[in-house]
Amino acid sequence: MMKLKNISWEIWLLIIIVLEIVLFGLFNSRMFNLNVLLYGTNDFIYIAFLAVPLTMIIVSGGIDLSFGSVVGLCAISLGVLYKSDMPFYLAVIVTFIIGASCGLINALLIILTGVNPLVITLGTMYLYSGAALLISGTAGATGYEGISDFPAYVDSIANGAALGIPLPIIYFIGFVFIFYIVLHRLNFGRSIFFIGQNLRASRYSTINVNRITLISYMLMGISSAAVALMLVSYFGSARSDLGSSFLMPVITAAVLGGANIYGGSGSILGSALAAFLIGYLQQGLQMVGVSTEMSNAVSGGLLICVLIVKSVSHYSDTIMHYLKKSFRHVNREIKGSNEHVYKEQ
Repeated sequence: MMKLKNISWEIWLLIIIVLEIVLFGLFNSRMFNLNVLLYGTNDFIYIAFLAVPLTMIIVSGGIDLSFGSVVGLCAISLGVLYKSDMPFYLAVIVTFIIGASCGLINALLIILTGVNPLVITLGTMYLYSGAALLISGTAGATGYEGISDFPAYVDSIANGAALGIPLPIIYFIGFVFIFYIVLHRLNFGRSIFFIGQNLRASRYSTINVNRITLISYMLMGISSAAVALMLVSYFGSARSDLGSSFLMPVITAAVLGGANIYGGSGSILGSALAAFLIGYLQQGLQMVGVSTEMSNAVSGGLLICVLIVKSVSHYSDTIMHYLKKSFRHVNREIKGSNEHVYKEQ
């Protein structure tokens, strides 16, 4: 029989996703509809897009709290650039440059100041969100509608499909594959794990810690720009608040996916699956008529249960050893008690 610890965390996450789909499907059969499962991902797949590069940063021992603000800044910048008569393709290129620049600023501040990335990115989170609001106000796009009237083909970027599969899912498969190769198959990724496990030793080795930090945070910025482009396409408008609700879900997905918040371990595939687990949970709760407040409570409870399962699977040998030891101790006490009774008789 396969031991619990031999089952990878990614398999556990996949099992839980299937179980929650089955559970919600028993209450609402629409959950079993393949189209509902596929096109329902449009509401949460952007969380997965951000959780994947964030995992790489967390594995290195860092953190980034500013990605939501970068999404908003890139989205409104894309709208303003296009409205300034810049060709859309060129506006997209500039938007990606803005995203990469935000990541570069984060990395340079972390490297040059030596301050904890949590503090640095907390500050840049407000910096980028403030810049987005400033640009939005200057462009007169402070309302809910934002900047719209993009070319017709922009709508198909996030709302199109190929072979019956939504394009964002196809993008995401390629996206996960690339980051999986980078983190789990290349020397660059192995260096990230080593940095997260022992930063001091990494600095005295041949690993260029600063270069890896720069690349990691720039990839986070580029990914945020990609999400901004897809969200502009999905909603049909560019707004400064498009990434405002992503912070906690993305961090939760990365940590639930197996990333150690202290660095040194994590999984790209795990973070991707965790994002889908959270997304389908929210979708299923809405389909069975659960209120938003109760949905949040259930989501938190499920996350705790999942983490307990993860701990049990990781320490299964220790738990079994303790149970066997306790059982032997109880048996000895019962045997001794019986022998004592027998002698008295």
